[in-house]
Amino acid sequence: MDTGSTFNRYIQQAIINNWDADALTDFQGATLQYHDVARKIEKLHIAFLNCGIQKGDKIAICGRNSSHWAVAFLATLTYGAVAVPILHEFNAEQIHNIVNHSEARLLFVGDFIAKEIDAEQMPRLEGIINMPDFSLFLSRSEQLTYAREHLNMMFGSKYPMAFRKEHVHYHEDQPEELALINYTSGTTGFSKGVMLPYRALWGNLDFCLRRLGTKVKPGTPMLSILPMAHMYGMAIEFIFGFCNGCHLFFLNRLPSPTLIAQAFTEVKPSLVVAVPLIIEKIIRKRVFPKIQTNRMRLLLAMPVVSKKVKERICQQVYEAFGGQAYEVIVGGAPLSKEIEQFLVSIGFPITVGYGTTECAPLISYSDWHEFSPGSCGQTLDNMEVRILSNDPENVAGEIVTRGTNLMLGYYKNDEATRQAVDQDGWYHTGDLATMDTEGHLYIRGRIKNMLLGANGQNVYPEEIEDRLNSMPMVCESLIVQDGDKLVALIYPDKDEVDGFGQEELTAVMEQNRQNLNATLPNFSRISRIELRDSEFLKTPKKSIKRYLYQA
Repeated sequence: MDTGSTFNRYIQQAIINNWDADALTDFQGATLQYHDVARKIEKLHIAFLNCGIQKGDKIAICGRNSSHWAVAFLATLTYGAVAVPILHEFNAEQIHNIVNHSEARLLFVGDFIAKEIDAEQMPRLEGIINMPDFSLFLSRSEQLTYAREHLNMMFGSKYPMAFRKEHVHYHEDQPEELALINYTSGTTGFSKGVMLPYRALWGNLDFCLRRLGTKVKPGTPMLSILPMAHMYGMAIEFIFGFCNGCHLFFLNRLPSPTLIAQAFTEVKPSLVVAVPLIIEKIIRKRVFPKIQTNRMRLLLAMPVVSKKVKERICQQVYEAFGGQAYEVIVGGAPLSKEIEQFLVSIGFPITVGYGTTECAPLISYSDWHEFSPGSCGQTLDNMEVRILSNDPENVAGEIVTRGTNLMLGYYKNDEATRQAVDQDGWYHTGDLATMDTEGHLYIRGRIKNMLLGANGQNVYPEEIEDRLNSMPMVCESLIVQDGDKLVALIYPDKDEVDGFGQEELTAVMEQNRQNLNATLPNFSRISRIELRDSEFLKTPKKSIKRYLYQA
């Protein structure tokens, strides 16, 4: 690891270099400039010091994305404490468990989280702090109460001639020092606490600054849609954007498709970071209805004009994402092949990355100019990747990886750590993939999701679901096993089925089943379809919680 700049030094320099520039804005709300962020960080440092927080103590943060979420997180790391980001989608019991398991001394909470949790279930907490104004929701410490009540006085006493750039000095982090514990959203039971050292945060940030920092200029806007408590949104939308000197906008309300579309139009982000669900909804709802007409199909079939038509379509799609993005990076789950092929065919700047929480999160990525359709990029230059297969180009095997971005292990769970990281330091991801001669990774699915056909053949449900999701009236699907049969659970597209009776809908789905089976080998064909009245329950990165439906 090149230690020319530590992680906290990157934060320190970003603040100093962009002192009077806009830094953080709650969408359609107030804006903090970089010097405002520095001042708020310093006040929190004074509060931490005066209530006895030591370097290495745990501080939990739970709430929707916001400027103050970012401030609380930055203040924690630059003080030398350990951040414990908690996904706001978790229920109260999960939040209590994580706070207790991590031994957090303080908890920052957003408005609606404060109403859900029960402080009595977290007896070791010394204080709960409201993120909107950093007031005390609960204090079990006289030191904390005193520090909060006298914070402005203590800040004024420390900096009587005003707080300036030269006062910004942060904790000197060490590569193997624990920076944060991220509890995985997971799809198979109680989440594990991934211990990420400063080395891993630095590795992701350094890579992004080198590869994206030359394309995304300081001062340009970025939109934070993904949960900041999830490593994908935290590392690329938030940490990279902040350290690159960008102006970050946070969707601090429920990110509905309408709100996201409005935010893209108003913010015009210089980089779009998204999960497939966001991309697919925009394309299917706002783009496909305009271009899947007889006239448009006729124009696209004419070589003389198809190029111009594709350029015009590409510009319309580009405008749907604000019209200023260098590229759209998709990650967190597989992107529909239909959507990907469409975007690639019109020359849209799309690329797909791959990572895991255990790698904070990046493992592979390619610039959109180098993107190979169907892949999720090439291995980062600070990571190694192997495919555990005798023929990695043609036969899928498990992805194993090691390098700068890898975790220290799972908090208080040595057995899980031993199962995940072997004696040679390779992390076993549980993902199946092939790799071509140029190093492009092609994900096939999860080992735990793989099903066995009647004669022992491997069936990858994600590949079947991808085809099914592109069929008429299908919003989302899940392939499960019933004995030696495969069953498709389908949640229909409510807009498309409006006005259709149950008998007509069933007939459409049966035709979908027959059309799908015609493209599949015998051992992976669907025996029947079962319709659902509600969407599948999902993790915060919008992956279906498969384990809930296996029975």
